[in-house]
Amino acid sequence: MTGLDLARARAVLDDQPFSRLVGARLAAFGDGGAVLEVDVRDDLRQQNGFLHGGVLSYAADNAITFAAGSALGPAVLTAGFSIQYVRPATGLALRARASVVHAGRRQAVVRCDLLTVDADGTETLCAVAQGTVLSAPGASEG
Repeated sequence: MTGLDLARARAVLDDQPFSRLVGARLAAFGDGGAVLEVDVRDDLRQQNGFLHGGVLSYAADNAITFAAGSALGPAVLTAGFSIQYVRPATGLALRARASVVHAGRRQAVVRCDLLTVDADGTETLCAVAQGTVLSAPGASEG
């Protein structure tokens, strides 16, 4: 038991000023997984009209960390992650779906699929990320 449920995890996300800035929301949390969503807005696009890669990286990092937190507990920090962009991100929303691949006592390895969602709910894969998250006693929750 990590001491976090969906309501508490959402409160942790809302405590992050940058997450509020991009309008992120936690759609699912628990059992080694997390789903983070961000609506696509004009101010989050790059010069060609696609969702900026930095927004995708943010979503991957936070979804990875929340997924790991559901397995390791709330005091975690990202040790590192990599992201591979597979197609430009277009659509109405970005969905970062992360799941723990392996968790030990102090670290977790997490995979994250980043998908855009169009008006009829169709998901299109636009990037894949993988990260390592460490248990960090003394760190803030989230």
